[in-house]
Amino acid sequence: MDLSTSPSLGWAESPPRWTFDVFLSFRAEDTRRGFISHLYRELELWQVFKTFKDDRPLEIGASISPKLVSAIEQSHLAIVVLSPNYASSTWCLDELAKIIESMETGDERILPVFFDVDPSDVRHQRSSFAEAFAKHEVKFSNDIEKVKRWRAALREVAGLTGWDPKEYKSESELIEVIVKRVWEKVLPTIALSYPIDKLVGIDFRLRKMRLLLAAEEKDVRFIGIWGMGGVGKTTLARLVFEKIFHHFDVAEFLVDHGPLVNLHKQVLSQILKENISHVWDEYKGTCFIRKCLSNKKVLLVFDDVDSCDRQEKLAGHKSWFGEGSRIIVTTRDKRLLTECGIELSFELVRLNDNNALELFSHKAFKKDQPVEEFLELSKCFVDYAKGLPLALKTLGSSLYQRNLEEWNSILESLKRIPNPTIFYSLKLSYDSLNDLQQKNFLDIAFFYKGVEKDRVIQLLEYCYGFNILIVRNVLIEKSLLTIDLYNNVGMHGLIQEMAWEIVRQDCREEPGLRSRNRSNQRHTVMFTSFRRGRFKLEL
Repeated sequence: MDLSTSPSLGWAESPPRWTFDVFLSFRAEDTRRGFISHLYRELELWQVFKTFKDDRPLEIGASISPKLVSAIEQSHLAIVVLSPNYASSTWCLDELAKIIESMETGDERILPVFFDVDPSDVRHQRSSFAEAFAKHEVKFSNDIEKVKRWRAALREVAGLTGWDPKEYKSESELIEVIVKRVWEKVLPTIALSYPIDKLVGIDFRLRKMRLLLAAEEKDVRFIGIWGMGGVGKTTLARLVFEKIFHHFDVAEFLVDHGPLVNLHKQVLSQILKENISHVWDEYKGTCFIRKCLSNKKVLLVFDDVDSCDRQEKLAGHKSWFGEGSRIIVTTRDKRLLTECGIELSFELVRLNDNNALELFSHKAFKKDQPVEEFLELSKCFVDYAKGLPLALKTLGSSLYQRNLEEWNSILESLKRIPNPTIFYSLKLSYDSLNDLQQKNFLDIAFFYKGVEKDRVIQLLEYCYGFNILIVRNVLIEKSLLTIDLYNNVGMHGLIQEMAWEIVRQDCREEPGLRSRNRSNQRHTVMFTSFRRGRFKLEL
């Protein structure tokens, strides 16, 4: 499991675009109606792999067709089924020679199956292979170089790591192993084939995740990623998942929405397959997970979790999973990680100014830096976003290919009306609060940002008549408040703007009736008195 420290994790290069994921090379009379048909059916069942299987009824001519040559060149992998009569077919030998020519053997793109043959017989062309080549040398006495090329191809493929059906209990077990290897090889290129956002400032985050994942350790680990909305938790979790999932027996990226039983089915579908219908409720789903995954190396990512109950019914304990399993949880609520017993975690923080400008520029200009005439305005937007990736990407995209006048207009409008995408994303954290927590949050956003934390507690306790320490701590845990090095209460600028907009929406037509206006006089008098030393409270 390798998490590169490169910002792009090798994704900057465009991946090859294969027409076929798998090319099947086989001797029809040996394997077509049995092994090959079953393997092909299993590959097709996934509806992900595109497999080329030549269904010619007869082998006509001495050379393979241009269609087959093209198919080999445009295939990511080749499964070569070496059977007793494989070498008797000049067609198969031409296929194999072309496969060796087109695919580097060192990168494990050629996957041999030694079907009722000994690899040493293939390498040294003994037994049925010797008989076949005796005939070829007579038939192609005028083109002995072709025969040498066939022999070399067989020697090379025999030296590769492959499968011997005799080492497996059944043909179905062997096919399952082969399909799993295809998954490991093909799916990373499928993920790479889709466009990805510029991964700015990802270095430190990946290094931190690499330490927490500790791929070399065989223990089961639960890892938490927490932070305010829009800071990039899902982006990081998705990147890590797509980079390492092929090292696991079961790997799923789960979004914490919809019926819980659907998530159970998503996790178990790879194991139960057609028996997935037996998972008809939450209880059954939890039972099956504990029973089916205890001996499997599992990677599960639970994204945007807001309740311990759901996570516990999907991944309640380390004993539910096999050694080396990794469970990753992303959330806005640090407390949730504690309640779920997740000890390994880290907070995802906003981007620094340089990375923020680069990300914004990538969206606004499709470049790493702003166009010169837009530089100062770009800095204004970056300052407004305060390092929040969601805001940087949203604003940058909205400004793409707009002129200076439009840029100025959008900047002015942001002072009055926040961007709805940013606002509603951040408001999810506010909506998760109870009534008292919401009131305290709005009080702090309007009156007490920048005030020493104990003084804020004193003022709010006086205002509400009881101890509200836990409320402040909940707001911190939910990434709505921060405490700086000087013990002052703070919050992200866009969080504060979200609070202002919530109050504006409280009563747009009659501003005087808004909730903060009604409490404004009391808080202002109390806070002013406190500042002047005329209002004292006992600690």
